[in-house]
Amino acid sequence: METEDSRHPKGWGNGYVIQIAGKHVYISGDTEDIDEMRKLENIDIAFVCMNLPYTMGIEQAASAVTDFKPKVVYPYHYRNGDGTFSDVEQFKAMVNEKTTATEVRLVNWYPEKG
Repeated sequence: METEDSRHPKGWGNGYVIQIAGKHVYISGDTEDIDEMRKLENIDIAFVCMNLPYTMGIEQAASAVTDFKPKVVYPYHYRNGDGTFSDVEQFKAMVNEKTTATEVRLVNWYPEKG
């Protein structure tokens, strides 16, 4: 939710829904946990960021995904401000625990990580 000290006031770090080949694709952008994301509908593929302290943590991201239930979600942009990485395996487990409607696909966006 946006607060006075939000890193992403409305209009900054926007997320977008684009339509490609009849599919609705959501790209979260540099966002926090916002109502507009949670209210999305009919999303085929979502790319959801989760890097603290700049965007959501994995708990917020998983909770949001289980609200809008994209068919497929890719966690991305998950290198934290201190150089560590958000636990995308834990994110996947959290989503899978709450819904079977969303397939979580993990990709190694950071090849130097291994």
